[in-house]
Amino acid sequence: MMLGMFIDQLGGNLIYPFFALYVTARFKVGLTEVGMLLGAMTAGGIIGGLIGGWLTDKIGRKNIILFGLLISGLFSIVIIFINRFELLFAVGLLVGLLGSMSGPAYQAMLVDIIPESNRNSAFGMVRVVFNLTVAIGPLIGGFISDYSYNWLFIGDAVTSAITFLIVLKFLQETKPEEASETVSEDAPTGKRGYLDILKDKDYIFLLGCLMLIFAVMMQMLSTLSVYMRDVHAFPNKYYGYILSLNAIMVVVMQFWVSRRSEKLPPLIAMIIGAVFSTFGYALFGFVEGIWMFAVAMAILTIGEMIIDPMSQTLAAKFSPPDMRGRYMAALHFSLSLSNLFTPYLAGLVIDNYEPKWIWYTCGIVGIIAIFGFLILHYRLKSRGIQAKAVAEV
Repeated sequence: MMLGMFIDQLGGNLIYPFFALYVTARFKVGLTEVGMLLGAMTAGGIIGGLIGGWLTDKIGRKNIILFGLLISGLFSIVIIFINRFELLFAVGLLVGLLGSMSGPAYQAMLVDIIPESNRNSAFGMVRVVFNLTVAIGPLIGGFISDYSYNWLFIGDAVTSAITFLIVLKFLQETKPEEASETVSEDAPTGKRGYLDILKDKDYIFLLGCLMLIFAVMMQMLSTLSVYMRDVHAFPNKYYGYILSLNAIMVVVMQFWVSRRSEKLPPLIAMIIGAVFSTFGYALFGFVEGIWMFAVAMAILTIGEMIIDPMSQTLAAKFSPPDMRGRYMAALHFSLSLSNLFTPYLAGLVIDNYEPKWIWYTCGIVGIIAIFGFLILHYRLKSRGIQAKAVAEV
């Protein structure tokens, strides 16, 4: 599973960090239009993730993963031949819908494979694999993009095809035939699907807080590249450099950070992560020069190393076995919803107002998320859930 994820995400990281640059250069549009495109893809992804979560619980994980890989590879070929922004918008919406179905399947399969006591470390391992691709992909993509963007898409199509074959040949279906873990009487049973998740008020509150902090973290891939190019006149490769710094830190430090965050109450760990992440993103609005951008990136990376695996660990903790796909889809839904409007709003600021307000706003939103995590920590503690969660994590 890790090998397949590495190859697939390597192809994605050839493209995604430079996607905004590609669209603005090829279609002669501003970042506002790019934000609308990313928002449309996210809107499709919200619906697709919910459908994918339901299908993951009903028909299994493997087939949904294969379907997502097929859609990803086809999109990378088709986009080369698109020469109108309106058509790209329509295709992006469709790809967002279909391609996002596999996200909950990946997460549910990992939860199936890994015992509960090791899941935070396992999700940390996923981040290490992902960031190995981030360390390699943008460095390669930065040089390729200065020559031809089309080769980025060809490379992604090839990696999707290779991953498809790996999953088809080597991954077994992991969907439980029946619940193998004890489910409390008041836990959702799957009879009403997503409506039952809405009854889990603590989980919904957690998702709301995650929406805020991930809206901040979204700016690394949707806004930062254009901000560095247009406001600070940095070449594309500088953006690749600091993304690689982010990836290298995760590869070197993720397990160390995960082991220490496991010793804390989960929501306290989330608060610490949110403080680092919020401060790092806000700092972009105050610094000059590539070295200070690297410092800000280093600070926010520490936060991400805590937030990302711990958020998935908490989602797995809340989910009963027969609804893992849907609980993971609800997590994906909340993150996608937070990203639905933020690229567009960020584009409006970049194109029409003082660009530094992007990062000032990140600071404000991050502070709200921090207080939300704090409230949830004391709410769960008062119900005796925190101690249980720490022991099982």
